[in-house]
Amino acid sequence: MKVLVAEDDANIRAGLIDVLENEGYHTVEASTGEEALEVYQRERPDFICLDIMMPGVDGYEVCKRIRRVDSAVPVIFISAKSEEIDRVLGLELGADDFITKPFGVREVIARIRAVTRRCLAVRSNTPRYEPFEMGDLGVFPSELRARREGETIELSFRDVRILELLHRHQGEAVDRETFFNECWGLDHMPNSRTLDQHISQLRKRIEKDHKNPAIIRTVHGVGYRYDG
Repeated sequence: MKVLVAEDDANIRAGLIDVLENEGYHTVEASTGEEALEVYQRERPDFICLDIMMPGVDGYEVCKRIRRVDSAVPVIFISAKSEEIDRVLGLELGADDFITKPFGVREVIARIRAVTRRCLAVRSNTPRYEPFEMGDLGVFPSELRARREGETIELSFRDVRILELLHRHQGEAVDRETFFNECWGLDHMPNSRTLDQHISQLRKRIEKDHKNPAIIRTVHGVGYRYDG
């Protein structure tokens, strides 16, 4: 899933990109309103994180122009402006959410996941996003959630892609290169620690006993496997 981050502050833009890419999204970026419109036309992102106070064309105008050609792409306004009138104006222009600076990483993740769920809801009847089971764990890709015995487990977009990959290759060892290509992207520099650390954290949330995993099994020298 591709996200456009339009923000003139380089540090904030880099921080948002880090959060999004850690969640498993592919990002494209812009530092001005004009550039945001150009990148939108070229890349057609799945949703947009849009700063309001950018030089030249501001975020409100960017949103207006995008809404003229696409009424459905989700837009999250991110701005230092906190007055209620700014929030109301942003929502009236068709924004799906509004995050005020300074913000915490957890807040950004929660709001991004909420928008992602709305994006995926329209795709839930396609094979890739249909629910599936891994043992006693039910995985619901379009919700970014898993469930077991009434317990709901929150998942990132990358978590879902990892579980879907393992489920699709049930009984087979999935090598590290395949994980990186399908769950990180072809442009990601492979690093075994990155994959192993992510799997370790995912096991803590989805396994009954993460020290003796039943869903994501290690295949030494190769990668990981789900046996079913």
